[in-house]
Amino acid sequence: MRKPSGPGMTRERAPRNRTLSCSDQEILGFSQSLRRLTECLTADALDNVVANQDLFEAAEFLPKGFADLVVIDPPYNLSKDFNGQAFKARGKDEYSSWFEAVLEIVVPTLTPHGSVYVCSDWKTSILIAPLLEKRLRVRNRITWEREKGRGARANWKNNTEDIWFCTASDSYYFNVDAVKLKRKVIAPYRSDDGQPKDWEESADGNYRLTHPANFWSDITIPFWSMSENTDHPTQKPEKLIAKLILASTVRGGCVFDPFLGSGTTAVVAKKLGRRFLGVEQNTEYCCWALKRLEAAERDSSIQGYVDGIFWERNSLSHQKVDRGGPAASAESAGDLGLFK
Repeated sequence: MRKPSGPGMTRERAPRNRTLSCSDQEILGFSQSLRRLTECLTADALDNVVANQDLFEAAEFLPKGFADLVVIDPPYNLSKDFNGQAFKARGKDEYSSWFEAVLEIVVPTLTPHGSVYVCSDWKTSILIAPLLEKRLRVRNRITWEREKGRGARANWKNNTEDIWFCTASDSYYFNVDAVKLKRKVIAPYRSDDGQPKDWEESADGNYRLTHPANFWSDITIPFWSMSENTDHPTQKPEKLIAKLILASTVRGGCVFDPFLGSGTTAVVAKKLGRRFLGVEQNTEYCCWALKRLEAAERDSSIQGYVDGIFWERNSLSHQKVDRGGPAASAESAGDLGLFK
């Protein structure tokens, strides 16, 4: 049996369970490295910082115009317990007002060419879309298949989430070549001389690099056998965040996550050679983030991303994995994106 989890508690896990957690001693040690913003600092002073505080408390100390990319994964309008800190579902108007206050803090942190990705479920999408249109240029809505979901007797099973892609202006960076997806070719076409046409023939099969669409069916939710997994109830996969970072930043760019959670955005930014600032009010989550950042120094691999290429789901046996490679191989895709 597993013991209850929570601050200062650990779970008994099966031998093969790789879910990351922190002991009481680790929490004590990592806590010493956490920051709390209490004065206005330059952007350089906030490079690669995990700030342990509420976003609204940190707001007045955030620099303006420092973030090339902001990834917002806020609490959806659902009642949920985040390791002892509860977020309760609100009325539509109240949630909209709360999210608008978040945008008032976050949007000024963008550079003139910056981009924003906002995660949501279908219910909160309805509420936040008009608010995003008021402050930003809404470019697209990505829908990704969560693969899991609880069945319903009188409704359709809910197993997708949205990510709104927005920019601060009409001049923004986007690198489509860095986020192409390698997929098996079912009916390969050949040229008149018999050579593969827009696809690659190999001993492992026939593959094509495809342009990324706004529906993603290649994402695997972190689970117990994956080293990136934590007990955070709404943790996003590293592969998903990697697509956002590679598409919308150059190496050395700055990524800001105002709801850092277990640290996925910071970890992926580090693995891909970007700078980051994360704000998270839960101390234990922050400690998980720091532990994951330490692990990223030893292993920069990202599940489903190998040698600068994203692979479709269930293709692990065909991937030639270099455990130290993805952070460096991101450059092989080239920082050749365009400012639109």
